[in-house]
Amino acid sequence: MSAVTLSPQSVASQLAAVDLGSNSFHLVVAQVSDGHVQIIDRLRETVRLAGGLDPRSKLLAERDMERAIACLERFGERLRGLPSHAVRAVGTNTLRSARNGDAFRRRAEAALGHRVEVIAGREEARLIYLGVAHGAGGATHRRLVMDIGGGSTEFIIGEGFDPVHMESLYMGCVSMSREYFPDGRLSRQAMEAAELAARHELEPIETTFKTASYDLTIGCSGTIKAIAAVCRAYGWCDHRLTAGAVVRLRKAVLDAGHVDKLDLKELRPDRKPVLAGGLAVLSASFQALELDAMEVSELALREGLLYDLLGRMRHEDVRGRTVRSLVERYAVDSEQAARVERTALTCLRQGAPSWALRLEHWEGMLSWAARLHEVGLAVSHNQYHKHGAYLLQCSDLPGFSRQEQTLLASLVRGHRRKFPLSVFEALPADDQIPARRLCVLLRLAVALRRSRGATAMPRFTLAATGNRLELRLPEGWLDGHPLTRADLEEEAGYLRESGFELDFS
Repeated sequence: MSAVTLSPQSVASQLAAVDLGSNSFHLVVAQVSDGHVQIIDRLRETVRLAGGLDPRSKLLAERDMERAIACLERFGERLRGLPSHAVRAVGTNTLRSARNGDAFRRRAEAALGHRVEVIAGREEARLIYLGVAHGAGGATHRRLVMDIGGGSTEFIIGEGFDPVHMESLYMGCVSMSREYFPDGRLSRQAMEAAELAARHELEPIETTFKTASYDLTIGCSGTIKAIAAVCRAYGWCDHRLTAGAVVRLRKAVLDAGHVDKLDLKELRPDRKPVLAGGLAVLSASFQALELDAMEVSELALREGLLYDLLGRMRHEDVRGRTVRSLVERYAVDSEQAARVERTALTCLRQGAPSWALRLEHWEGMLSWAARLHEVGLAVSHNQYHKHGAYLLQCSDLPGFSRQEQTLLASLVRGHRRKFPLSVFEALPADDQIPARRLCVLLRLAVALRRSRGATAMPRFTLAATGNRLELRLPEGWLDGHPLTRADLEEEAGYLRESGFELDFS
């Protein structure tokens, strides 16, 4: 991995990224020393979580969850002592799909000792590209990146460190192997059926990616690396994986006839049960996109996670760029948003200690919600808080996990009118109380700045005890601002209905 120079600010001496993939779980630990980052440890275990996802009920089987939790307990031992801001763990396609994914996530967090996020397919694609781009040493080539995971396959076109077009398709080495080679038999008919299914998945993006201009193609992650290693071992290709090599490997796999008879150089035993499914996806992709060859990158999602974590610590958080882009796209009144943001953060800093809200964890989320609380006005003024929540919940928001995206949408949904308790009850259990409290602070800031005037707010104090808030403004200020008094009285009524008490003077 290329070394990265950090800004002089204080950072943890070690950083770690955990990838809870559909086939394998990975842990990468990096050392920060003299302003540089170097990988010092890698752990990988095949858990095949996607194999335990029932295709009908969409529930993870208990035995497969137990195996995954045992792995995370071992990872957790390695991570012991690292602060929470130095570790980022994400779940991918299987946890996106599983109906009991949130229950598993809570168990995973307990085993790992750190928060686990579930990321959307395009966010996974962005992080994969980030890892691959750093592996290229900062080269500015325009490139196509392909990553075959256990349950999904990502395609990204980007230039330098910036992805331009990203797609995530529901096909992977585990899911395809389970569906088309369930008994381990490797027949020509099954392979052709798997390839046809993959071509069907590729059809909506085929023209876009086939006609796009790029200088090179790069494949990454376990399936492509394993296939390339086998092909190189037999001399079918050199450092690049070619279409011809894929065809030769396909023949060798079918000649074996059964997974148990796969005896290929450089193929690990744990890769055998899912090789055929991954090969079908790769073969179909070479055909559909008319690829001749691809380079193979050692870096992928977990390294992208690490670089993304570094960016956050260097105040280069992609989530901030995403919010600025939304403000511009939907023509949000940025001056009013900034006024609400300043007031909301003032409220947070005063209420955080008694409400046990860690500023480093919640300050950013409240800031982004304040900047975007009026985004729904782009649709209609009538119930714009609901329109805004819909836009944020359903859009692709680079940098945000699914939990963060849902939380952001909930704050915007709840910033005015009746307090929507049911919205917050749908959040993960450990986020519900903090989220409600953040929303109360946002609502208070919106009420105080409802006049939209440029005049600075006077100094005020806010004390929070349980569900009671005491807001104290300078003596006589409310007498000179009767509309603000009326707004606060209305807000006190809304909060009372939801179990909060606002006392102001």
